[in-house]
Amino acid sequence: MTIRLAQPADWPRIWPIWHAVVSDGDTYVWPPETSMDDGRALWMLPSPAEVWAVDDEADGIVATATLKPNQVGLGDHVANASFMVDPSHAGRGVGRRLAEAVLERARELGYEAMQFNAVVATNERAVALWRSLGFDVVGTIPNGFRHTTLGPVDLLIMHRKL
Repeated sequence: MTIRLAQPADWPRIWPIWHAVVSDGDTYVWPPETSMDDGRALWMLPSPAEVWAVDDEADGIVATATLKPNQVGLGDHVANASFMVDPSHAGRGVGRRLAEAVLERARELGYEAMQFNAVVATNERAVALWRSLGFDVVGTIPNGFRHTTLGPVDLLIMHRKL
């Protein structure tokens, strides 16, 4: 398994993961019906953002992440990141390995902390992963997410120093 910077030409291989995750409507705020072109604009961000891909020798791209400043200007010392793992590869440690690599990259780039602005509270795998990697919940937005099957659920703001 290789973790590498994604290239624009990788989007057609990232899209099926992005689409599968977003269309479920249980982990990201983007509309489940987001088109491929709109998804590209939301994920394949320009610099200073970085897009990452996990290549599996047998299965191709199986996960992806973005790394960017959480805010501009005077808030750009805090990183933000988003992660997606192909649902068929969930539970195999791919997300953890990608998260560890992106956290290390954030340190290399000089970020002082990382903040997640919208972790869906019912996404137990993600919450457990982030807690195991040293993130704390620093805020809760009550009913901040319209889960497609559970209805309104909380969004968590999670943070850790790097």
